[in-house]
Amino acid sequence: MTPVSHSEVDRPPSLVSHLDDFVRAVRQAGVPIGISDTIDAARAMVTVDLLDREQLRHGLAAVLLKRPTHRPAFDALFDLWWPTSISDASGFDAADDGQEWEIQAPESDRNADGQNLSPEERTDAMRAQLAQLLLDGDDAALRRFARFAVERLGQGGQSPNGQTFFSYRVLRALSPDTLVAALLNGLLSGQERGGLAEQVARQTIRERLAAFRAHIETEVRRRAAEQRGKQNVARTAVMPLANQVDFLRAQHKDLAELRRSVTPLARRLATRLAARRRHGRRGRLDFRRTVRASLATGGVPLVTAHRPRRVHKPELVVLCDVSGSVAGFSHFTLLLTAALREQFSGVRAFAFVDTCDEVTRFFAPGSDVADAVQRIGREARVVWFDGHSDYGHSLETFAEQWPTVVGPTASLLILGDARTNYRNPGLPTLAALVKRARHAYWLNPEPRRQWGSGDSAADDYSELVEMVECRTAEQLTDFITRL
Repeated sequence: MTPVSHSEVDRPPSLVSHLDDFVRAVRQAGVPIGISDTIDAARAMVTVDLLDREQLRHGLAAVLLKRPTHRPAFDALFDLWWPTSISDASGFDAADDGQEWEIQAPESDRNADGQNLSPEERTDAMRAQLAQLLLDGDDAALRRFARFAVERLGQGGQSPNGQTFFSYRVLRALSPDTLVAALLNGLLSGQERGGLAEQVARQTIRERLAAFRAHIETEVRRRAAEQRGKQNVARTAVMPLANQVDFLRAQHKDLAELRRSVTPLARRLATRLAARRRHGRRGRLDFRRTVRASLATGGVPLVTAHRPRRVHKPELVVLCDVSGSVAGFSHFTLLLTAALREQFSGVRAFAFVDTCDEVTRFFAPGSDVADAVQRIGREARVVWFDGHSDYGHSLETFAEQWPTVVGPTASLLILGDARTNYRNPGLPTLAALVKRARHAYWLNPEPRRQWGSGDSAADDYSELVEMVECRTAEQLTDFITRL
């Protein structure tokens, strides 16, 4: 066996292995990437100019990504695996385009009289240069300035691996948002205020400020990756995809993205329902026709006959907890309910907090679904006593006021975290509803490990109805897929 030399052991990883590590990280972030996509990425690297970083970024994105929502995660990981620069032993950076930022020169720390600048004066000088760069709109220069600003202003103490940097320290010191008025005056150059020119100028300022913040975040992630490793930083630096965001922790921008995924989910459920009806056309065995057909084969029923099955287009009854603790979850599931109207013969939606009210009227055809969800909180009678969840009273109110809604042709779907605030859970009422329904499911946005803890009655409810953990749109998709 040929011994391995030290030079071979210490040899840096090849470009192919580097690409493989990058693709694996993107896949771990939730982006679906197949083997053929990886092969296409390798071919793209042969085609594009590897010295042109942005060309490489767009080339890999074109062959690896299938949805626009995957681009933010891809860009964050691309910046970790293909950084703009690499720090040398002195802590300063080798610029990606061979240019040095002029403020790094020793003369920049001295004033016109040759005296050293104070920290405040140095920060003011950097703010002035940032304002000029934002006016010029030179993205490459802005990126180099962001790199230098992180080096000078972003230090926040020592870590076991070296100096730690924070983006908020840079943004707090430079306060780029306070430059808007000066930037607006510079871009308008004496033009009249209040018109289209001002709107364009304000939008330009917002875009350039956002680009500067992004450069700061990218530089901080790059330095963290050099100290802690790319894989370790990737676990925390990459935001989860929209379908992986926890409903109970979703922000406004996450809900906006989830709203865009409602229609594909509804379409997928519609396809599965249509397939089930198509493949289930044969009804019960027609014994008389089967026996008659068996006479031709000596009494052996080789071919069975079945009665025609009546095609069933089910009804859907939704009971949704709209209390504050599950607001994000109820928001999304009600949007999905509205999108499913065309796939069911009838959809009845009911919302509750500590009492129940029908909210079907808010989802009339042609109405804005997002606005309908907001109207539920303002107009629907879902609060009876103190505004805290009361599943028992809500279930009893539903059963008393709408006793015929749930029947043998209806599918019952309950949405909520099953936290009763230690009140009566209404188990007998729920058992009666489940018994009358054709199918019954309960989607719970809490992790399964928390079921039954504190005031949660999830374990008791799960004995009466199939309860499914549904914390993300991905889990909801899995539930729809197996229906």
